[in-house]
Amino acid sequence: MSDNPSFVLKAIEEVVYEQRPIPEISGDQVLVEVKKTGICGSDVHYLVHGRIGDFVVKNPMVLGHESAGIVSKVGPNVKHLKVGDRVAVEPGATCRACDACKAGRYNLCPDIVFAATPPYDGTLARFYRVPADLAYPLPEGVSLEDGAMIEPLAVGIHSVSNLGGFRANQSIAIFGCGPVGLLCMAVAKALGATRIIAVDIVPSRLEFAKEYAATDTYVPIPPNEGESKIDYSQRNGDAMKKQLGIEDRGSKAIDLVIDASGAEVSIQTAFHIVKAGGTFVQVGMGNPNVTIDYTMLVVKELVYKGSFRYGHGDYPLAIALVAQGKINLKPLVTHRFPFNDAITAFKATRTGKSEDGKGVIKAIISGPDVAVEDN
Repeated sequence: MSDNPSFVLKAIEEVVYEQRPIPEISGDQVLVEVKKTGICGSDVHYLVHGRIGDFVVKNPMVLGHESAGIVSKVGPNVKHLKVGDRVAVEPGATCRACDACKAGRYNLCPDIVFAATPPYDGTLARFYRVPADLAYPLPEGVSLEDGAMIEPLAVGIHSVSNLGGFRANQSIAIFGCGPVGLLCMAVAKALGATRIIAVDIVPSRLEFAKEYAATDTYVPIPPNEGESKIDYSQRNGDAMKKQLGIEDRGSKAIDLVIDASGAEVSIQTAFHIVKAGGTFVQVGMGNPNVTIDYTMLVVKELVYKGSFRYGHGDYPLAIALVAQGKINLKPLVTHRFPFNDAITAFKATRTGKSEDGKGVIKAIISGPDVAVEDN
């Protein structure tokens, strides 16, 4: 049986629509008819470069992993879902038996089957098969489009709440105002932040961040000719602290820094502005070889963590915050495309703006035969 139109990456810069077989499900799985899918930077990276680190596209691969849809079929062992339920899809099935899985850190499972990460197909198709416990029912008032945005929101939950341990009445600085950075700000605001500082080199992004969730913004100072990155970052950190009244301790200190940019100078600057004894979470990916001031890491006794995808409890908390009205995802969706315009959607995301010149924050692709306006 084949009625499963899919958006397939064949090779670098080569994508096609193909009919794929409808997946068969086992007793603990569900088949989801995908209705909404967001485009992630990783999808674009595979399209342009054919790889991310050690993950190399060697065979044709269906793109997409930020999805929501309607349950089309349930396995005989599934009790909490039924056909017709609206669900957000967590796109990484794990082995459930390794040490990482048993410790509740299943995102570190070495055998994870993650959508649109080679060699596994993604969700930009009519149907996608997933373990039933990774299909999360959407409460009334949470749209399918919101459901697709739960995946990147869970990344923000994991970085800010899970790893960052962020609590009410704390302050946070976030470097990078792309979708993940903005969602980290939204999470911090929902958790009761007293101060949310957004940092970016693009003024229009900072303007959006201020309207959306940030209390303060900062544009990095220009570097001097011939200045090393380390020297620049110290000067930039000093300028940021002076401009925004940031101190190393006390009520004016920054409890948590999130780097969602991956830029070396952002990482270096963050070491200067986070408080003594504070926490720094790295979620953005850039040049893997960066220079950091490890003396500052030691003397300030910083907690420095890497953040990879999401883990136990992140999806449920993300859905709850949206359902309770504490996070509004709708302003982040700037562009919507039908399934047969997926190539245009990827082009807009890649260039950062659509043909009419409007800047892209998040583009959503509807499923086959689904109206763009249908939520």
